Amino acid sequence: MNIAIMAHDRKKELMVQFCIAYCGILSEHTVSATNTTGKLVREATGLPVTLYLSAAQGGEQQVGARIAYNEIDLVLFFCDPDYERGAKSVNEITRLCDRYSIPFASNIATAEVLIQGLKRGDLDWRNIVNPKEKKEKK
Repeated sequence: MNIAIMAHDRKKELMVQFCIAYCGILSEHTVSATNTTGKLVREATGLPVTLYLSAAQGGEQQVGARIAYNEIDLVLFFCDPDYERGAKSVNEITRLCDRYSIPFASNIATAEVLIQGLKRGDLDWRNIVNPKEKKEKK
């Protein structure tokens, strides 16, 4: 599965701690992230993380485009509810996840439920409903 991670500034350390705690599960999947968050996670965990631009430079739009092209299976976006300017980006990612049926967590409680579900195979339906490779017609 392709997992995108993002975090507002005051939630980056929480995202790093989350990724350390669930490094074993995340290592079985492909992880991508906005630049600063991804670098912090990569340094703390040793996980290979594909980096997009920083959020201020368009990284959230890059993640949004990958969602629209069905290239992301799970989004973890730790949001700071007191960061009013960040509400627009969160709303856009949430809207795209809703449109394309992508599991989305905006806080650590929901992220833990989703990551445990990922471990159990509860999200394998993504491979059936949204196959990454088209079958050839005969």
